[in-house]
Amino acid sequence: MRDEFRNALAAAEDTLAELADGAAAAIERATVALLEADLTAAKTALEQNQALRTRLAELESNAYHLLALQAPVASDLRVLVTVVRLGANIERMGSLAAHVAETAERRHPASVVPDSLAPVFRQMGEVAREMAVDAAAALRSRDTEDAARLASKDDTVDRLRLDLFRQIAGDWPHGAEAAADAALLGRYYERFADHAVAIADAVVYLVTGVAAEA
Repeated sequence: MRDEFRNALAAAEDTLAELADGAAAAIERATVALLEADLTAAKTALEQNQALRTRLAELESNAYHLLALQAPVASDLRVLVTVVRLGANIERMGSLAAHVAETAERRHPASVVPDSLAPVFRQMGEVAREMAVDAAAALRSRDTEDAARLASKDDTVDRLRLDLFRQIAGDWPHGAEAAADAALLGRYYERFADHAVAIADAVVYLVTGVAAEA
């Protein structure tokens, strides 16, 4: 029975990593939709988000089922707590990717992003995707050093968002609506990156039992 329980915990961790990869795919498609006014990419990102939500609901239900049926020791309990907590983070990552896709969809056939901001959003999208992939890899490896490296990429996203705001606050010829869209989109990418860092922090918690400082 205990071996079966441990196998179920390992499967839950594998599923979390797979879903983090799914969030990476969703933000990638959403960024394509944003930069290329691509409705097909937007639809794909929205479908990927819905698939994430469905699988995460199943994962959370299974975690509570395991908790109810077993008497987990401390290390096992950490995994169960992490499954539930990270499920919420990954769900939010999918939702943020969906917000980007919805913005592109809403403004179609016009492009949401002015040409001057396209390089910033392209890089934000790429770094966000990399962070989700790296978070999935850290979940699989349980390597605290891999997890710690996400902080530097988060700093890159923060720097890009600051650059974005500087452009909006400067000589901005595109109007208030475009400025509002750009500011919100920058926030979506920043929050996506923050949730990837939260996954990395949870890996450290899994391995050490020590929660990251707020």
